[in-house]
Amino acid sequence: MNNYLHPLGPARRRGPFRAGERVQLTDVKGKKYTVTLMHGGYFQSQRGSFKHDDLIGKDEGTVFDADGHQLMALRPLMSDYVLSMPRGAAVIYPKDSAQIVAMADIFPGAKVVEAGVGSGALTLSLLAAIGPEGHLTSVERREEFAEIAIANVESWYGPQMPAWDVLIGSVSDHLEETTGVDAVLLDMLAPWENIEPAAHALRPGGVILAYVATTTQMSRFVETLRESQCFTEPEASETLQRTWHLNGLAVRPDHRMVAHTGFLIVARRIAPGSQPLEKKMRPAPGAHNEAPEWSAEDFEERTISEKKLRKVRRDVARRADIEASGTAEAGPAQAAMDEKITAEGAAKAEANLHAIRARRVARKAQRDE
Repeated sequence: MNNYLHPLGPARRRGPFRAGERVQLTDVKGKKYTVTLMHGGYFQSQRGSFKHDDLIGKDEGTVFDADGHQLMALRPLMSDYVLSMPRGAAVIYPKDSAQIVAMADIFPGAKVVEAGVGSGALTLSLLAAIGPEGHLTSVERREEFAEIAIANVESWYGPQMPAWDVLIGSVSDHLEETTGVDAVLLDMLAPWENIEPAAHALRPGGVILAYVATTTQMSRFVETLRESQCFTEPEASETLQRTWHLNGLAVRPDHRMVAHTGFLIVARRIAPGSQPLEKKMRPAPGAHNEAPEWSAEDFEERTISEKKLRKVRRDVARRADIEASGTAEAGPAQAAMDEKITAEGAAKAEANLHAIRARRVARKAQRDE
């Protein structure tokens, strides 16, 4: 820790560029490139090339010449970093993260539980909102995803993260052992399965928020919330982000936009012993017919190949070494990751071999019968 190259806290985002630090380069056409500066490094593109050492030590916002092309260098914003960082699971877009922080009332000092850490995109925003006095617990089922998320968060904030715990396993187990939580955030296939544990963990007035992709999931979650009799009337929304073309008087919407990414459903915990208000409205015809059967297989999780997952894990390890040393030389993080992946591969091969032998024994036993 004493050999860590970069400052922590606000100073991390200020001052001249340092070796081992990310910079975002923008060319005259607005195209952006994210680069990690390192001693002896070299950037090359159709819009210019330069030595990293020429930029190290320069002030943020520097516009410079790169082989006859103009480039501008800035530190990436969190919204830029989220979309360019290595990812195992799909990320929650910045437009949704901002809404989640506001709608779930994530305040400085809040105690928050996040189910489904993914690649750490939402975690970055939550940690910024709760501050050093708050506490975030992220629960992830897959150890590889948690590993990538931890690396992404540490790369942004630094290695000291006292306000954050990452647990591997089921979020329901953690919620059943927790109380006094200000917000429970569920980014998962079947969030309705965790409504009862969330009700136990939340303080009166606390917020439950689910992020789901389809209307079927949204409807199931809302109806289960109502049946629980523990929460206020749910509210659902989605956020669509449209940028604009600005050129003198030629002001118009851009042809492309970030449209549907997910639905946000929010409700608040009512006091134990109280009954939720009964909403009075005319029911729509067929609105409360028997719902069709739903299974997790109908909405399969977006999978990532084992090969790509190994590459992402090696990428975050290499990035950690560059940030620690400011050079491209392989370091302890890469060596540890290579050793870990090799051991996992050997264990998997051994397990497959045992399974093959077991099947052969079973077939032989059937033939003998």
